[in-house]
Order: sequence, then C-alpha cells, then structure tokens
Amino acid sequence: MPEPDMLRDLGVRASSEGGHVRVWSGSATAIEACIFAPNDPSWLAEKLHLTRDEHGVWSGSSSRLVPGARYSLRASGPTGPQHSFDPNLHLIDPYARGLARTGSGHWHSIVPDDAFDWAGARKPNTPLDHTVIYEAHAKGLSKLNPSIPERLRGTYAGLAHESNIAYLKDLGVTAIELLPVQQFVSEQRLVKQGLRNYWGYNTLNFFTPHAAYASRAAQVNGASAVLREFKGMVKLLHEAGLEVILDVVYNHTAEEGPKGPTTSFRGLDNANYYRQMADGDYIDVTGCGNTINFALPAAQRLVLDSLRYWANEVQIDGFRFDLAPALGRDDNVMFSADHPLLHAIIDDPALQGVKMIAEPWDVGMGGWQVGKFPNGWAEWNDGYRDRMRDFWLTDVSSERLHGVAGQGIGSMARRLAGSAHVFSHERGPLASVNFITAHDGFTIADLTSYNQKHNLGNGENNRDGTDNNHSFNHGIEGPTGDPAVLDARRRAMRNLLGTLLLSAGVPMITAGDEFGRSQHGNNNAYCHDSSLTWLPWKQDQWQKELLDVSRRLLRLRRENPALRPVRFGVFGEETPSSTQMDWFNAHGATMSSENWDSPTARTLQYLAASTPEFEDFNRILLIVHGLETPMTVTLPTHTGVSAYTLLWDSANDAAEGIDLSPGAERVVAGTSMQLFRAHN
Repeated sequence: MPEPDMLRDLGVRASSEGGHVRVWSGSATAIEACIFAPNDPSWLAEKLHLTRDEHGVWSGSSSRLVPGARYSLRASGPTGPQHSFDPNLHLIDPYARGLARTGSGHWHSIVPDDAFDWAGARKPNTPLDHTVIYEAHAKGLSKLNPSIPERLRGTYAGLAHESNIAYLKDLGVTAIELLPVQQFVSEQRLVKQGLRNYWGYNTLNFFTPHAAYASRAAQVNGASAVLREFKGMVKLLHEAGLEVILDVVYNHTAEEGPKGPTTSFRGLDNANYYRQMADGDYIDVTGCGNTINFALPAAQRLVLDSLRYWANEVQIDGFRFDLAPALGRDDNVMFSADHPLLHAIIDDPALQGVKMIAEPWDVGMGGWQVGKFPNGWAEWNDGYRDRMRDFWLTDVSSERLHGVAGQGIGSMARRLAGSAHVFSHERGPLASVNFITAHDGFTIADLTSYNQKHNLGNGENNRDGTDNNHSFNHGIEGPTGDPAVLDARRRAMRNLLGTLLLSAGVPMITAGDEFGRSQHGNNNAYCHDSSLTWLPWKQDQWQKELLDVSRRLLRLRRENPALRPVRFGVFGEETPSSTQMDWFNAHGATMSSENWDSPTARTLQYLAASTPEFEDFNRILLIVHGLETPMTVTLPTHTGVSAYTLLWDSANDAAEGIDLSPGAERVVAGTSMQLFRAHN
C-alpha cells in the first residue's frame, strides 16, 4: 500500500480558496477541472488547470468549488492500445460525492453539502453471533407497502418508514443488507432491449448514493438532498437497533468493455485502472466487461477511502463485497489471501468493528476461494447453500425416483455445525454466512416448485441464469392445486428455513423467503423492476403461517445460545463460547460411520451444549429426519440431561411444550425437524 500522504484527500475538499481538488492519474499529460455556472449547468464558468506531483496526483484550487458546485474532469495523454484519452470528454471525478445527469446524457460531479444532524443515533454494533442478515432491495422492499405514503414507496425514506421498521423488528432480523445503492447505470445492451439493471451491479461511482432511490422531492433538490435522505434512512434504522450493510461492487465499473461508455476511469487512466493485455484487450475476471486493477496502489486506496466514507460519514455497519477474489488478485492476476488490500480492509483503524463479508468467487482462473479469505472476513458459504438444498430437495427427489436418496446425512451435519471443514479453527463458525437463497437464483418457494429455470422474460431465450439449481418441484412444475404437492412443498420450505436459522454461523434470509415469495421460476430476475421482484405485502393464509414459523425460529435462535457458537470446540477441551456437540442416531446411540454416510440412514440427533462466557448455559436437541417415511426415534440419554421440552416441529406448527424423558420414543414425520430444549 502507498504511504498515507501520497494519495491523501483525493476528490474535493474545502480550502481557504473555496475548494481544493485532487485526482490521481499516472499516465495523463494534462488534466483540467471544468467548473460550471451554478444557475446554468451548460455554461462553463472556469477551466482549472491542475498540476501534477511526483506521485501522479493532479491538484488545483478554485473559489467556485463550494457546496452545490458542478464540475467535471478532462484529461489528455498519450495514444496507444492501452490508452483512451480524449480531452473533449467530461469525466466523473472518481471521488465525487454527488452526481447529476446532464441533458446530453453525461454526468457532472457535485460538491454536496454533507451537513447532517445524527441527533445522537449510534451504530447498534450487533455481535456477529447475534446477527441475522436480511438481504433486500432498497426499492423493492417498500414499493408495494400500502402503509407507506405513495410518494415514499420504493425510496430510502420509504425503506425507513415506521411500518417497514416494525415489520423487520417483529420478524427478528438484526441487519438489512441492501443490494447495490452506490450510483449505477444499466448496461448498454439492456437499454437497447428496453430493460434496466434492477439489481444494480454496474457501478458508476463509489461515493454517491443511487439518486433514483431517493424520493422525488430529494431528487429535485439535488445531490445534497439525496445524501440527507440516505443518511436519514440510516439514522432511523439505527435508532430501531437495525444495522445497515451495503452490497458493494468494487471489482468492475459501468464502463463495460473497451468499446463501452467512457465516463471516468477509462478516460483518466485506462492503462492503469483496468487489467489488460499489452494490445489493450481487457482481462475480465468479473464477466462484466472489465476488472479494476487492484495491483495498483491508487485503486487499493480508492476502495479504502470509499469504505471509510460510507462507514464513518454515512455510518454504514458493514459491507458485502461482490466477486471479492477480484480485489485480491496480484500483478499476475492470481488470487492471494495475502493481498495487501484484503488485509488493509480488515486492519484499517478507521474500519474497526465494521462487518466485512466476501462473496468468495469470481469467474477468473482460481476464482472459487471459499474458506480462503484472511481472518476477520466472513464469507458467503455456497457449499452450505447447495448441500442443504440437496438434503431437503434433490436427495428426496432421488428417493422418489430411484428408491434411495442421493447422499447420507454427514455432509449436511458438518455444515449444520458450522462448516469446520471449510473455515479454519482460528476463524471459527462465524466466518460462514449461511444462506439457502440470495437475490441471484430461485426464491425458497421456487426451489420447491420448479425443476428448471423460467427466464424467457429476460430476453435471452432462457440461456441466462444457472441450470444447477438443486431444486425439486415435488412432482408438478410450477403452480398447482394438488394438496399433497402443496403440503410437501410447504414442509420443505419450513425445513429449509429451520435448517438455516438453527445452524451455527451467520444466517442470511432473502427478503420474502420468510413467507414464501415466488418469482414464477425466474432465477435471474436482475432486469425486472416490477411486481415480479418487489416484495408483496398481501399474503395468502399459508404464507402468513410460514411467516409465523419464521418469527418463531428467529426467536428460538435468540433464546438458545447453543445454536450460536462463536468458536469451534476442541474434542476433550472446554472452549469458551463454543458448542459441545454429541451426535446420536435414531436409536439414541452414538453415530457410526454407516449412520453418517448411508443414504438409507438419514436421521440424526444433534445434542449441543453452550460453553458460556456472556449468556446462561443452554443445551438443545435437534432431530433431523431426511426420508419421506416417518421414523420413531429414541431420545438420547446424556449426563446432565433430565428432560426434553419440544420447542418446534416442522411437520406440526402447533406442536410445542411437550415434555419427554431421555430414552423416550418420539415419532418424527417424514422429511422433518424437531427442536427441543434439554434440561439439567
């Protein structure tokens, strides 16, 4: 990493002269800041010629660079296959904290008035072991909420409306993870098709809130008002005890491939900012046309400065990094867990206490890096996702078709207990962000209703989206009125939610899964800004019942610290804040290798006891049965356990409060789970 003073204070900062602008470009031969008249954005009021220092930083001061000012950058430089200089193009300052689209379809940078009264609101600082993430879309979450004034639906203000907050608090989640809200644009291909990028993974600028998600009043009043509304959203969520995590896309930009639009980085220093071959062909490990070159100190500093801005000035609690291996690729485009940027993000004093979550794969060579990130990072665990889907869905399909399930229960159990085979002992179970679904893929309802994707509405003849869904339609593709199929689907949803919320690690729920939202089989709805992707606020009776189950499971997770270990235990030792685990088969005996591996013996009893540091002692028993025929189990006998109380049965939502003794027999319905509290 460069020394701090070399790349300090990039962007526009207030100065005695009005404002001082600093821009990095290692290849440019001249850069000027174009400052526009405050009352006429088409009138160029001043050309400020910037001067270069020995570190490639260009700077200058102007009395016009004050809050509300519009400006752009124009850069000149050498020609050649790796360069794209055009001194006539008005470019976005990479550090701009406000943007405005001009009449010509281009953008001006804005110096915003960033004053804001937080009125004492503070970050909740929820410990990771108590964290439950709710992945949602900033617009889609509130767009259809009838309790919100129509002018605020689908906005930052609407997201923080009291009815939205009450719903999230009642559900029991602790953090909302927003799909990208840094200013983005739709890809040229989508625009030509009459579609738009709804998810937002096409970032234009790394410091500016996406203006289209602000209320109309804020948009009319400009970048400063948009920023105030965004901060107001964060403030209200914090006052309610809810954290805000941003999904950030630093791996590529909206400039797409070499023939894409030139809006900022390409025009300032294409040769340095983007990974490319000597002939100018881009090295693309993101699948999005370009990849930022994080072997470049200025690119590393850009990410750190952006994170510091959002975490400290906007009070964001955490970040989920899209295609995170791209940030850890070296000069040879190879991933390294020792990459200075990956360590700088977690070691930066200005970012301590901020949650850092990696999507640990990209599409380049060696792109799948699950479990390989440094200590201090959490990671999306796709192995958890796939194995839990298989256990409750494709294995059950195999049993129906072939008379035997696809796998035994061992692989599922390892992930239930925290994925110690994936994450190092030092990192522990909280390195695993567990999920069954995410924005990308089937919803939980569609996992149980479709064997194939149905993406024709995306305009690519059903070619886009994965074909590897690990789903099972239970005998009928899509909607049905068959009671037996509906019963099997709904039980599968309860099992999937139960597994997610009763597993060690950090659970992430996709918005709407708590009540079975469907996207009608579309597993790649990135280009649909419509009721297909917006959260429905009117639910059928079965959905209300599933929502009640989700609330109960989240409450049970809170109440039972044995389900939330901080550390991996060590056999024969007592490790503080870990879980002591004992595993039994259906007969109450210790699991054998055959019990673990046989596809005909898919029943286990998981007895977990906490080793508390900060909470009272707690022990639970979780029974998992993965065959469609019922099973009679014998509850295990264990030192210190005198009785079991039923807390939840995925096959019978009304069942709870039943007390049983060790050694008692209990009938477990086909493909179901039962959770008990064990008493001393």
